[in-house]
Amino acid sequence: MHPPILESRLLDWPDEAACAAFARRLAQQPGIGRAAIELRGPLGAGKTTLVRHLLRALGVSGRIKSPSYTVLEPYTLADGGAVSHLDFYRFSDPREWFDAGLREVYAAPGLKLAEWPDNVADLLPPPDLRLQIALGQSDDARQVAVDALSPLGQALLR
Repeated sequence: MHPPILESRLLDWPDEAACAAFARRLAQQPGIGRAAIELRGPLGAGKTTLVRHLLRALGVSGRIKSPSYTVLEPYTLADGGAVSHLDFYRFSDPREWFDAGLREVYAAPGLKLAEWPDNVADLLPPPDLRLQIALGQSDDARQVAVDALSPLGQALLR
């Protein structure tokens, strides 16, 4: 069970450039390097696209790939910070989270970006931010509900 929502925003992204601009603003926020962010939405909504833009804004170079098959893609930032990009799409039983050793990933310092968190039920620690990305009226448009679930999430939302 997640903590109550402390603050919410509804965003319209008319195109991918708006998604990239949001990611750049988020990357500039103090505390981003220790946040846990859940990304929700249907296939093709843009969860991994947002992660790619955020990682680029944080200075990650090289290939940024989806962890759909590997479950976890780790990255190291220029300042030595760690990022764990997780994708639980292929999990059919929440206990797979334990079997994969992901408790240690969440216990370690660094930014955690989790796609398909519902597939591990309530085993994940509460996130700081939860983004629900919905398809918009055009191919590139997205509607995004952003919920802050912690004081850090509130700070990131500003």
